[in-house]
Amino acid sequence: MHPTRALLAKNNLLICLDAFGTLFKPTQPIAATYTQAAAKHGIQTGGAENAQQVGNNFAKAFKDESARNPNYGKRTGLGAQAWWENVIRSTFTPFLKPGQSVPPALTTELWQHFSTGAPYSLYPDVKDFFLELRKYKATGPTEALPWKFEKVVVGIISNSDDRAVSILEGMGLDISPRRVGKTSPTTTQNWSRNDIDFVALSYDVGHEKPDHHIFDAATSLLDRDARRASRRTARQRFRETVLGR
Repeated sequence: MHPTRALLAKNNLLICLDAFGTLFKPTQPIAATYTQAAAKHGIQTGGAENAQQVGNNFAKAFKDESARNPNYGKRTGLGAQAWWENVIRSTFTPFLKPGQSVPPALTTELWQHFSTGAPYSLYPDVKDFFLELRKYKATGPTEALPWKFEKVVVGIISNSDDRAVSILEGMGLDISPRRVGKTSPTTTQNWSRNDIDFVALSYDVGHEKPDHHIFDAATSLLDRDARRASRRTARQRFRETVLGR
């Protein structure tokens, strides 16, 4: 993780994190999970010894599908599930025997499996960070977080389809319903209630990082909530730090 920018501001801190590769990672290589699932459905890929080829096929399928249907299918109206099913089918097509096809049950199984927190794990320091942040939001500076900010707001800004929220919740993080690109809650919520105060996904926003529109959409949501909370029209300014890819 690395900070990409900081804006001097008064007594507020906005931390923006990526999700995959920053907060969590697959518990085992994705190629291994794909190989095991394929074997259950009658597609022989050569087993664990040939997992690298499965991984190579996956990488190519992901790249090709991204070119045909950008942003997990959102831009072309395909939708995330159909997008991933195309990736899965393309990954296994080279292994099919004559007359064989990729079973729909296999694409459904992998889609559902990777829609939960089960195949992922948080990086070792993530739980400790959020535990300390909960203490900070409740009582102020701690030994681990000796900051002196009036408000600390944590957001997710990620190139991802719309399953990222359920994945993070499945790993025990408390996620606010604030979703950039979705209907914002009509009642102001206490910023201290959640581990993640808002989520901005490329799939919802319609733009992928590093396009500035996804960052602008996130700060616009923050501005609206800040104005609603304070009943002021002047913008609340934050020191902003973006962590991740």
